[in-house]
Amino acid sequence: MRIFKKYIDPNPEIDSKNYGVQILNLGHNIHPPHKQYPDQDHPEGYYFNWEKGRYLKEYQLVYISSGKGTFEANGLPPQKIGPGTVFLLFPDVWHRFYPDKDTGWEEYWVGFHGDYAKYLLEQKCFSPENPIISVGFIPEFLDIFSNLIETIETDNQLLKKMASFHLINLLGIAYTSVLKNNRGLSHKDKTIHKMQNEIHAQWNKSIDFELLCNQYKVSYSWFRKSFKEVLETSPSQYLLMLRLRNATRIIQETNLSISQVAFECGFHSEHYFSRIFKQKMKLNPTDIRKDKNHSTE
Repeated sequence: MRIFKKYIDPNPEIDSKNYGVQILNLGHNIHPPHKQYPDQDHPEGYYFNWEKGRYLKEYQLVYISSGKGTFEANGLPPQKIGPGTVFLLFPDVWHRFYPDKDTGWEEYWVGFHGDYAKYLLEQKCFSPENPIISVGFIPEFLDIFSNLIETIETDNQLLKKMASFHLINLLGIAYTSVLKNNRGLSHKDKTIHKMQNEIHAQWNKSIDFELLCNQYKVSYSWFRKSFKEVLETSPSQYLLMLRLRNATRIIQETNLSISQVAFECGFHSEHYFSRIFKQKMKLNPTDIRKDKNHSTE
């Protein structure tokens, strides 16, 4: 499996004064269960062990998209974190974290500094004492991370300058999530987000929505209506798009055949998978594989 895992040095051609943020490092990693964390090949200056923890000279935003683990910082007692969680790391603030040994986790991160970043992260809603943010499963969040990775990987300096704007978008979503969390969620929102988490945990399996409703003691009609009100799409469409986005990632990161990808993502027919993929994603699965092969030549 191809895993994006890369640290980059500041590019002198990208003047942070013009954008207010400058990206220092960036990455994506799937850390499997029962493996040492961090990996032994973690770059010097960023590696840490649990006993000593770590200090950084920069800001970092870390997003856990799957799995769970523990986070501790600046005297904050150990906090359990799960999928859909962002935690912020502040300069010169001690911290440590690790994934649960039984689940591992999938993590995205970006390290940065700059005047705008400093201004935003000094707002009252952000603080080293409350660095954990529940962002949830926002497709745009991962899309922006993907765009950020693509712009960093390109040799086009003009496109690389867009990286700062992608980072600002990530910080904007985190900021909005903090404000929303501070206002408090209604019982309906909390219930739907819990059910949403269940869907993410079982995304490639056959999900019985009525059984899920029984588990949370709500009617199926209430669930369908409330889900669409909160997430602006139906449960079935949400699950479908979740599977297609994961299928895209698997095609990009593995050499599995399209048929294998279809079954891996919960589709029982390669023909249906290819047809619905083309309909929703506006291109064929094989086109993604061609792009992948071309980019590695």
